[in-house]
Amino acid sequence: MASSENPQPASAAEALERLGRLSLREQSMESLLQAVADLAKTVMPGNPETSVSLLVDDRPTTVVYSGQLAIDLDESQYGIGYGPCLHTGSTGEAAEIADARVEPRWRDYLRRAVELGCLSSLAVPLPVSEGVSGALNVYARQPNAFDEDSRSIATRFASYAGVVAGNLRAYQSARDEADNLQVALESRAVIDQAKGILMERSKLTADAAFQLLARTSMHTNRRVRDIADHLVSTGELPAS
Repeated sequence: MASSENPQPASAAEALERLGRLSLREQSMESLLQAVADLAKTVMPGNPETSVSLLVDDRPTTVVYSGQLAIDLDESQYGIGYGPCLHTGSTGEAAEIADARVEPRWRDYLRRAVELGCLSSLAVPLPVSEGVSGALNVYARQPNAFDEDSRSIATRFASYAGVVAGNLRAYQSARDEADNLQVALESRAVIDQAKGILMERSKLTADAAFQLLARTSMHTNRRVRDIADHLVSTGELPAS
């Protein structure tokens, strides 16, 4: 139930205007995507639940959802391996089901959808980025829920969600790269320490010290980083 401070939007235009006022500086990208799902639920027809699903390297996941019906239907498709949200995510084509009881496509999935109370649905592609695709999914509890206006509204919500999802993916990739760089720097630092110990102790050149670490790595079937860490911690090379 909406509070008096944050009432439900009266129209799709008001909902989209509200999205436009949300700031990434004030909210996380996940919360912005959740706002897309929640606001789309309030203005789309058919008493729906909504979700945003992403395919990253062909692996599907539901990023946000407005209610249990949406996540159940997304996961049903992931389990079966096909359905409208997967079709839209993989092809970039919108997928509409006017009446799940008579739709000839995806019959195994649609039998489950009808059991759960979804009688029509709309999946609209998200414009995200290379290697990443997705869909805004609207699962209506009534048949024939969508007309041209509601399809247009869903497309506008999907465009907003695509921008946010693209930023989220870019941020996660940058964070992963930063983590990997930190690990690499830490590995290099401990290897350099180990080389210094060997150079001082055995009067080796830097290249000869590294070759000794590499030979020990091969003989013990352990990573050079682990050999170096052992030497720095104990003062000894591991026995081969």
